[in-house]
Amino acid sequence: MTNSSRPRRPDVTTVEIIGGPEALTVGLSDYDARWPEIYRRHRRRILDALAGADVDVEHIGSTAVPGLAAKPIVDVVVAVPDITAEEDYLDGLLAAGYELRVREPGHRLVRTPARDVHVHVYERGDAAVYEYLLLRDHLRTHAGDRALYESVKRDLIGRRWNDMNDYADAKSEVILAIKARARAARP
Repeated sequence: MTNSSRPRRPDVTTVEIIGGPEALTVGLSDYDARWPEIYRRHRRRILDALAGADVDVEHIGSTAVPGLAAKPIVDVVVAVPDITAEEDYLDGLLAAGYELRVREPGHRLVRTPARDVHVHVYERGDAAVYEYLLLRDHLRTHAGDRALYESVKRDLIGRRWNDMNDYADAKSEVILAIKARARAARP
């Protein structure tokens, strides 16, 4: 890995979703105390796959919030020095058994073949990483917003979604409101 602050090459400019849109086929599960252990196993798998690489790995999403119902898909974020240097991280993740699902500007997504773990890769310093952690940390400590978010998710999950991304987009309004409160609550 390079520590240069300059990307090795221009990033991709289009969104590539390998396999195309996928219908939302999983429902919400009550919080499962096994999710943090699943995260820890995959964190170790990722670090082993990227041995020697300068990366940050965090558990994000609803499975990272004790007490919050979630789709049983553990989300992990990996911050790398250079998103354009795929040879530094993507080959290792694919060799570790993850499959490429999304390649888009500033973001790559790999997942397990069982689709129960999603690994989001961003460049270190990308605002998306901060936003994921802001939401996670706020929901961990604010029961009212955690309950609000869960109620919105329960309402939405009862609908038919031909594309899982549409379900995620439908949560945007409540997520933005919660993150605004999280920012206001920070010292």
